[in-house]
Amino acid sequence: MRKAGKKNLAAIMAAVLFACAFPMTAYADKISDLEQKINQQKEEKEKTESEISERKDELKDLNQTTEGLKGQLNNLNADLTEVSNNLAELEEEIILKIEEIEKTQEELAEAKRIEEEQYAAMKKRIQFMYERGDYALLEALLGAASFSDLLNRQDYIEQLSAYDRNKLEEFKAVRQNVEDTEARLTEEKKELDELKVTVEAEQSRVAGLVSQTSGKISSYQNEISRTEAEMIEYERQLAEQNNSIEELQKQLEEERRLSRLAAQSAWRDISEISFADGDRYLLANLIYCEAGNQPYEGQVAVGAVVMNRVMSSVFPDTVVGVIYQNKQFSPVASGRLALALAENHATQACYSAADAAMSGTTTVGNCLFFRTPIEGLSGTQIGGHIFY
Repeated sequence: MRKAGKKNLAAIMAAVLFACAFPMTAYADKISDLEQKINQQKEEKEKTESEISERKDELKDLNQTTEGLKGQLNNLNADLTEVSNNLAELEEEIILKIEEIEKTQEELAEAKRIEEEQYAAMKKRIQFMYERGDYALLEALLGAASFSDLLNRQDYIEQLSAYDRNKLEEFKAVRQNVEDTEARLTEEKKELDELKVTVEAEQSRVAGLVSQTSGKISSYQNEISRTEAEMIEYERQLAEQNNSIEELQKQLEEERRLSRLAAQSAWRDISEISFADGDRYLLANLIYCEAGNQPYEGQVAVGAVVMNRVMSSVFPDTVVGVIYQNKQFSPVASGRLALALAENHATQACYSAADAAMSGTTTVGNCLFFRTPIEGLSGTQIGGHIFY
């Protein structure tokens, strides 16, 4: 009997050691996995922060370049305005010069007409005197009433001849002056036309620079918009990475807590558990509330978690104590379990799963917790639950 007792004790101790070693190894693996994921996330976060820093530097350079181009554009627009104003003044001067030339041409035509009329009148008088020969002069002289009259008549003829010559010279001088004025105005207009061509070329050049600079500004502004969009995307990624790291840190702390909890745990064998009359009914209805819509394997897993807690020294040692432990199973807090118990909602599958778990069957090893899946949480997934 003593030998048999020693054998049983050895078997129990071996089972306890195995049960304790298993969760410790599992938690160590999960902690190592989470630490690795956190390190990877931190590396990705550093890369994202580097990208954001580069984009900020790019934006700074782009904004400085754009501001410089805007300053150039303002100067070019001022130059273009000045050149355009000069061109407008030149065009006005050319119009005025054309009007002066037209007026001078009219004056020249009038001077030529008067000169021609004077010249024609003088020609007639000379022709008349030459056709009459000396008789006209002799008649004019002999017809004088007195010597004084004779002198007067001779003086008149001389004055008339001098008048014709003076008038003719005067009209020639006027015409020459008008022709000189016309030539001067024409030359001035030619100079204005040449200057206009130069100013138009300058206007075209400055306008081209304005267009070119505006195009550069537009290109840089598009580049700024693209870089800003990239930076916003990297900032969004950074926020997600921070959230992910924070969530992984929480999970890591939870795994460490569970690891410490497992290290402190002493595990009993299923054969050491004493069940109360209502335990099967209670466990089956809890399974219904937590996993009624899950596959049978998942229903057994929920029952196994309850039994693992009963066997662990850090949880209550009864089915009732585990299920009703504060803030452990949401159907208890919500009242769903009470309703299920009142109306016995548990299905035959739920009762079968409860029987299997209470007999020591487990589909999730020594897991003590389960929940709906979240990113980064490692464990055994069955249906819509992660067991860890």
